[in-house]
Amino acid sequence: MTEAIQIGNRTITASELISLLASYQMLPQLQRELILDEAIDQSSRSANVAISTPEEVSQAKQQFYAEKQFKNEEDIQAWMAHQGVTPEQLEVIITRKLKIEKFKQATWGNKLESYFFQSKAKLDKVIYSLLRTQDVGIAQELYFRIQAKENSFADLAREYSLGPEAQTGGLVGPIELNALHPVMVQMLSSSQPGQILPPTRIADWFVILRLEKFIPAQLDEFMKVRLLNELFETWLQEQQKQIMSAPRGEGGTGRQGEGDNPIT
Repeated sequence: MTEAIQIGNRTITASELISLLASYQMLPQLQRELILDEAIDQSSRSANVAISTPEEVSQAKQQFYAEKQFKNEEDIQAWMAHQGVTPEQLEVIITRKLKIEKFKQATWGNKLESYFFQSKAKLDKVIYSLLRTQDVGIAQELYFRIQAKENSFADLAREYSLGPEAQTGGLVGPIELNALHPVMVQMLSSSQPGQILPPTRIADWFVILRLEKFIPAQLDEFMKVRLLNELFETWLQEQQKQIMSAPRGEGGTGRQGEGDNPIT
């Protein structure tokens, strides 16, 4: 007998379900979850990973309810009905999230410090003033006027800068260096606060920069969580790539695009 599920008036067979998942671009998410299931199963059998205590499960449940913004039992029941899950399945969902967090800590928790120092140059933040125009002559003139203190950087940015920074008198940030164009990163990283950098061509713009403040990244609890998730996501994406690039019959295929660093 062929297994099937009923959704509304439609009966979907197991073989048809795979085709539908692919058509709706949901296979990558299924692959992700299956990879995680295998990883947390192996992790839970490891002597390095402690079994979740009742207190941890209770805390995970409260955190899950807070994330979903459940205010009462009616909200929980409504969500379960909408998702089509039973109380037992809800328990599995919550404990699974806890197991994933334990897997992250067991796998990358002792690598956070080295990863932080490896990535610190990109995580440092800056506050800077920016003035940009597409006319090199105007850029040169404005630079000399700022240097000679004929006008303030903020006033000229409001009047002449062609980006959104004109609304703030050229002031941008705090912003992480990894969000900036590589040329700007090099310029700001090698300058001192208050130093006005001469017009430089970046893409279609001639930009004048002044570093206002350099803010070193700190390995605080927020940063630890962020870096832990970065390492986890990098690993997970690599696992998915291996499956997606495998010959047909062993996995699907796929490709992710890469974004460009913006000026601001």
